[in-house]
Amino acid sequence: MTTVTEAKVLERFPAGSPRGSWPAEECAARHRAGGEPATVVMDLESDAFLVVVPSEEDG
Repeated sequence: MTTVTEAKVLERFPAGSPRGSWPAEECAARHRAGGEPATVVMDLESDAFLVVVPSEEDG
């Protein structure tokens, strides 16, 4: 299991979307194609999928 301590949130997508995490995964793929190391995580508190990149400090 990976824990992200500090990350920059690029986009938020509601978890209740009919398409589930697909919009977040598609967004992360576009960012990765542009050279950003984007990934999708689930924020349980806000019930949303977040597209994030590591903070500068995480290297």
